Amino acid sequence: MRIRIKLKDKEGFLDLDFVRGVSFPGTVLGLMFKSKRNAEALLFDFKKQTATAIHSFFVFFPFLAVWLSDKNEVIECRIVRPWTFHVKPKSKFTKLIELPFNNRYKDNIQTLVGERFK
Repeated sequence: MRIRIKLKDKEGFLDLDFVRGVSFPGTVLGLMFKSKRNAEALLFDFKKQTATAIHSFFVFFPFLAVWLSDKNEVIECRIVRPWTFHVKPKSKFTKLIELPFNNRYKDNIQTLVGERFK
């Protein structure tokens, strides 16, 4: 799936092998209890702007949280470490992408945060 995003002054695409829209049960679980190697990117699409916080309880690997506006502008990107209690962006958002730090999404994460990882 290709998602057109705006990052600062640049516009481009995130090429994701798989982004799963999440239903209510999936919203509650997110990446919890998944293995790092098999975890898939998740797209949370909220109907209205929200300032909802996320956590990484029972997530045993780091992931990149990418908060987007309704126009797919990147509001904020943050690396979320395992067992983090409360992660909230500075402003409201309508979409959230959770990208697991695994080989499948390595190029996307490097594009967004410019970091190399194992």
